[in-house]
Amino acid sequence: MDKLNFLTAGVPLKAGAKGYAEGFKILDDMKLDGLELEFVRGVRISDKSREVVSATNKVITAHAPFYVNLNAREDDKVEASIQRIIETAETTNEIGGYSITFHAAYYLGMEQEPVYQQVRKTIEIITNELKKTNNKIWIRPETTGKATQWGDLAEIVRLSKEFETVLPCVDFSHLHARYNGISNTYSEFAKIFETIGNELGQIALDNFHAHIAGIDYGAKGEKKHLNLEESDMNYKDLLKAFKDFNIKGAIVCESPNIEDDAKLMKEYYLSL
Repeated sequence: MDKLNFLTAGVPLKAGAKGYAEGFKILDDMKLDGLELEFVRGVRISDKSREVVSATNKVITAHAPFYVNLNAREDDKVEASIQRIIETAETTNEIGGYSITFHAAYYLGMEQEPVYQQVRKTIEIITNELKKTNNKIWIRPETTGKATQWGDLAEIVRLSKEFETVLPCVDFSHLHARYNGISNTYSEFAKIFETIGNELGQIALDNFHAHIAGIDYGAKGEKKHLNLEESDMNYKDLLKAFKDFNIKGAIVCESPNIEDDAKLMKEYYLSL
C-alpha cells in the first residue's frame, strides 16, 4: 500500500438496494477509497456483483462469515470454519482484493495455550491450501471484543510471526471494549503500532488492516457498535497515531453510519 485508505464495512447505506455499482459511485462522491465485502452468512456474491467489484479501482477487503470457530469442539464445525475462510480468501483474491479478516475462535473455557495451538494448526491448513494456487492474499485474524473470544493483540502478533501471509487485523474498538475502556489514549495506540512494527517489521505497518467504530461496552466487553461522535472512542488521537507512524493500508469503518464516519475520519486525518 502507498497510503492509508478509508473504507466502509459493506456497501454504503445511501446505495439502498442498488448494489455495488451505486455504492462505488457514492464512494467516489464522498472521496472514500473502497469497501469491505461482508460475507456475513456465507461467501456469496452474484456474477453481476463479482464483475462490478472486479472492475473497480477501489481497495477491497473482505470479512469471512461470522460462523467461524477454529476451536470448536466438533470436528465438522472446525472443518466448516476452515472452508469458510478458504472460500473467502479465494473469492476475494479472484476479484482483486487486498486482505481478508475473520473472528478466529472462542476459548470455550480452555486455557490460552492449547487454544493458540489449535488455531495455529488450522491456520497452517488454510495457508497451505492457498499456497497450492499461489494465493498470497493477506489472512488476518481480527482482535476481538470479548474476553471469551480468542484474539488479543499478543496472540495474533505471535501467530503472524509464524506464517508469511498472516498479519493482524486490529479492531481498535474491540480492544477498547475487550478491556472495558482502556486502549483509548494516544500512548496506548502508539504502543500498538510499536509492538507490531518491532515484532512483525515495517511490512506490517505498510500493509495495515484496521477496523474502527464507536462502541458500547461493559464488564464483559463489546455490546454493540455506535457512531463515533456518540461514543467515547478517541478516534482523533488514534488517527494522529496513524499519521505519526506513517501507517499505510486500510481502515474499515464499522459504525452504524458507515460512510459518514469513514468520511469524518478521512477528513480529520487529512487535516493533520
